Amino acid sequence: MEVKYSVGRDIIFMTMRSKIIKSGIERVPHRALLYATGIPRSEMGKPFIGVATSFTDIIPGHIGMRDMERFIEKGVHTGGGYPFFFGIPGICDGIAMGHRGMHYSLASRELIADMVETIAEAHQLDGLVLLTNCDKITPGMLMAAARLNIPSIVVTAGHMLSGHYKGRRLNLTSDMFEAVGKYKKGLIKADELQALEMCACPGAGSCQGMYTANTMACVTESLGMSLPGCATSPAALAQKRRIAFDSGVKIVEMIKKNVTPRKIMTRKAFENAITVDLALGGSTNTVLHIPAIAHEAGVELPLEVFDHLGRKTPHISNMIPGGEHYMEDLDYAGGIPAVLKRLKDNLNPNPTVSGKNIMEIAEEAEIMDENVIRPLGKAYHKEGGIAILKGNLAPDGAVVKQTAVSKNMMKFEGKAKVFDSEENGMKAIMNGHIKAGDVVVIRYEGPKGGPGMREMLSPTAAIAGMGLSESVALITDGRFSGGTRGPCIGHISPEAMEGGPLAILKNGDKIKIDIPKRKIDVLLSDDEIKKRLSQWEKPEPKIKKGYLSRYAKLVSSAGKGAIME
Repeated sequence: MEVKYSVGRDIIFMTMRSKIIKSGIERVPHRALLYATGIPRSEMGKPFIGVATSFTDIIPGHIGMRDMERFIEKGVHTGGGYPFFFGIPGICDGIAMGHRGMHYSLASRELIADMVETIAEAHQLDGLVLLTNCDKITPGMLMAAARLNIPSIVVTAGHMLSGHYKGRRLNLTSDMFEAVGKYKKGLIKADELQALEMCACPGAGSCQGMYTANTMACVTESLGMSLPGCATSPAALAQKRRIAFDSGVKIVEMIKKNVTPRKIMTRKAFENAITVDLALGGSTNTVLHIPAIAHEAGVELPLEVFDHLGRKTPHISNMIPGGEHYMEDLDYAGGIPAVLKRLKDNLNPNPTVSGKNIMEIAEEAEIMDENVIRPLGKAYHKEGGIAILKGNLAPDGAVVKQTAVSKNMMKFEGKAKVFDSEENGMKAIMNGHIKAGDVVVIRYEGPKGGPGMREMLSPTAAIAGMGLSESVALITDGRFSGGTRGPCIGHISPEAMEGGPLAILKNGDKIKIDIPKRKIDVLLSDDEIKKRLSQWEKPEPKIKKGYLSRYAKLVSSAGKGAIME
């Protein structure tokens, strides 16, 4: 059925999904309920736009979203649509870190995707504006957009500005998580620690470096699913309000033109996003999230793509935690459009939600700071941020952020100290039981074993803070925060809970890591490995009830993006 409605002086004819809840005599009860919400009769013929907002008072990156909602709403009305807001939950990974709460973080990604799908399908919404910011909310919303394949645009709410203390800039990881290890070692005093915790995070926004939230914002823009400039525009500034408004206008245009996510999120788009991620030295969590989004979009994206692109993509922006530049520096340097301009010869032509091809955006961009976004010939590293390692310890792969590893630790051999949980590993680190030459092994923390594949920022930051990152490695079937730096290898697959080789390691086993050769091995004979595997007994699940129990039964390995099967 065609619905006729006016936008200013223009008359647009289109077929809308929402007609099924508002057109025809049999929909009188449905219209009565819609009118109960306060919608005027004059607006009923307009496209219904769902605004999935993840506002919450407990995540710093989301506390400013009420303001963003207002400008999205204004934009939708200006564009000729009618908005309906619905809430999506979120978890702050920093607050959930290091305790039972982190089991829920990755698992929440699937809930978020399912909830967006559920609301959009139950009410037959015509399009979606996805208001997000932090770690698992952004990939969950992108997964939903790809699955639903109705016009969708993402608005990431922006990063936090840097903190300041005694003339120096502060960020969450190197100035707070690592401060725990420094205090434990006596390098800083209690009064300084207390002063830092009041200054490091000055207000609204995602944490200040190229951690997971900001990496995913950059990935989203590079995919073509948010407007140019969205990823690096700081929270709470006028620029971010205008992007929110423009996104509200744009979603109505996308419905008119039937621009759907799968027309944008193609294999070429995913390769572009990975290339930008590698050039920026982004979080290793993208190795979980990008394949999961691609899976929902019907795009095959094996783990090897990251390594293939990584070998030919130079690392051109030295962002914290491994480098020196903050997200605000990247924004002042021209943001993602400027990064695209620098990488233009490495990218694929592909459409975006802006209506422009990604190559047009790159061509029109200006690079404002040659040090923040370096020329390819003067890159910080010849290869991109992420490397995929394999070997007898990780037959299906493991992940390391190689640009956050010092030159001296790119090759390392040490003796295993094995722990069956993050808590036990952290206790040993804080009690001084980890020494130079050790390889800390934290296992049974994968998607199934955790369950939920907890992030290991607390132990890795403690190792760095205690001055051990040049002499100690950490390996796990869990994952790392985007704030992790040093020789930390995660996502080891198959995980220990699936009977992977990590499960049969013993204290004192020698482990050899060679990042340039993409190798990680335990120095045991094949016969010894087979013998130990034959004797291994699967432990009881750590959590036996509730959502996490169900999640553990359905989730796949990290090598497949930890998707639900």
